[in-house]
Amino acid sequence: MNYYDEIKNRIIDNETYCRVKDYSKERNKVITYFEIGKLLNEAGGKYGDKIIEDYANRLMVEVGKKYNRRTLFRMKQFYNVFSNEKVSTLWTQLIWSHLRLLFNLKTESANYYIQIIIRKHLSVRELELKIKSNEYERLPESIKNKLITKDKIEIKDLVPNPIIIKSNKSYENISEKVLQKLILEDIESNAFCFIGSEYKIKIGNSFNYIDLLLYNYEYNCFIVVELKVTELRKDHIGQIEVYMNYIDQNIKKISQDKTIGIIICRENNEYVIKYCSDNRIISREYEIV
Repeated sequence: MNYYDEIKNRIIDNETYCRVKDYSKERNKVITYFEIGKLLNEAGGKYGDKIIEDYANRLMVEVGKKYNRRTLFRMKQFYNVFSNEKVSTLWTQLIWSHLRLLFNLKTESANYYIQIIIRKHLSVRELELKIKSNEYERLPESIKNKLITKDKIEIKDLVPNPIIIKSNKSYENISEKVLQKLILEDIESNAFCFIGSEYKIKIGNSFNYIDLLLYNYEYNCFIVVELKVTELRKDHIGQIEVYMNYIDQNIKKISQDKTIGIIICRENNEYVIKYCSDNRIISREYEIV
């Protein structure tokens, strides 16, 4: 086989295909680069790694300057990573800019990000932020095991611990109002829709205020979020449970799933959660960075 001619022909075919619709164009680009990566891997095995530099020098002259050594090396790296049977075949639904961010990740981590890119329609920038914040690494081991065994993942499984809150200021002492403000400034949209902060509800003759009310359109349910700058206490459980039941009885539609409750606190208390009978309630510590 003449590897160079085969690679050159595939690149020219791809350049021609780039004039069609965006989605098909990007998908064809990804598949083409994967196939070229395979050819480069085979050529390297036969002629040595220097062959990539040789091909790049010729392609930059005959096809275009963007097909330099770095680009060809990325294609080879792409093939080596995603030819691994342990990596999900869902990568064919991603764009090249997404894939480049996944090359240096471990298999389990790459699979996790592939799934959330597709499920949450992440932009390249959003994916980059998630990787930099070590979102996968911060998942509990039980959730990582579910991802490996492909067990069903629930919404509460995907809430990281601790929850990282970004701030340009350093705080020794912080109030719930300040914590709420910081979260609102850094809130992620993705699959969550923001309904309101200090969301007012009337229970009996008195008004109560939910710190944050969100809606998750993927899991089709409301999310009640309560913020606590203290250690988790049992009365926090009772408070959020009342708010969740109120939403279920007065706002939730019959077609929607039951409300989830998230308590974001300074310090978790495993014993309080251990004896909480409502498995819709989860607690997470916060960390300001």
